[in-house]
Amino acid sequence: MLDLPKFRAAAVQASPVFLDPDATVAKAAALIKEAAANGAKIVAFPEVFVPGYPYWNWITDPVTGSAWFEKLAKASILVPGPEIDVVRQAARDAGAYVVIGVNERSPVSLGAIFNTLVFIGPDGELLGKHRKLVPTWAEKLTWTGGDGSSLKVYDTAVGPLGALACGENTNTLARFSLLAQGELVHVASYISLPVAPPEYDMAEAIKLRAIAHSFEGKLFTIVSCSTVSEEIITAMESVTPQARKLLQRKSSAFSGIIGPDGRVVGNSLIDDEGIVYADIDLNRCIQPKQMHDIVGHYNRFDVFNFSVNGRPLAPMTWAGERPTNEPEALELPDHSLSVKAANQN
Repeated sequence: MLDLPKFRAAAVQASPVFLDPDATVAKAAALIKEAAANGAKIVAFPEVFVPGYPYWNWITDPVTGSAWFEKLAKASILVPGPEIDVVRQAARDAGAYVVIGVNERSPVSLGAIFNTLVFIGPDGELLGKHRKLVPTWAEKLTWTGGDGSSLKVYDTAVGPLGALACGENTNTLARFSLLAQGELVHVASYISLPVAPPEYDMAEAIKLRAIAHSFEGKLFTIVSCSTVSEEIITAMESVTPQARKLLQRKSSAFSGIIGPDGRVVGNSLIDDEGIVYADIDLNRCIQPKQMHDIVGHYNRFDVFNFSVNGRPLAPMTWAGERPTNEPEALELPDHSLSVKAANQN
């Protein structure tokens, strides 16, 4: 008989040790240990937690910001790599799944940095990674877009697990591609963005997006958002004297866990550092789907046809045999997804 998992989830709301990957993964390891001590079986971290967000893109011109891009490029990490190994060991020690955002350095290009979410199992296994498909607005000065190969849902002991980074959670088709693979646990990783337009309430916007995905998909969303530390503000004051005023704006970060009815489960945080916990029972996803199951009976796949290009993209491919000294590619395998009437009932 079907009996879905029940477990405790943790969403970390914290700032990194700015542009210091070694210190940041050490902080992440300590937070994983703390969350596991409080019973968490999955721990979610903010977007690009390692080693921080490029706030300079929003407060200065591209030429001035180029020097900071270089700092970030040098502080970005490879996946797999030694920094992520620290997080893997922490996950193994805690016996918990971990989803953490990193600035991922390209193994072949000094100018390419990916906004990447890394999935780690409770045995420390690197399950995979998702590269943000489209950097948002000023972020295009820093990040390279990912491809469809990483739009994947992982079969885990806490249920079918997927994740998207920040603005991707407004991309209806990206979200649907995860739902169509059976996603029941969604991690939505964000950064605190106080420099948004004056009328924009970032914390409320984050919460609204999570509610939308949970309610539409009838699943649980674990929202983890970063905070802006004094260290970050001080660093950005060297970019512009206006940095403190721009980065101290309140209601810029929300972390919490949303249930399949669109309501917050347990407590939540706005702006302050901490860890949010909630007890999740995936059996609660069943009854709401009787009314609206948008990847099942509440859709018309004879009318709508949606397909995803799941091929990894690379700067080159070999036309013939690969040279014997060429290392294996670090890309994920092809996970093409096609939703068609012939495959549905």
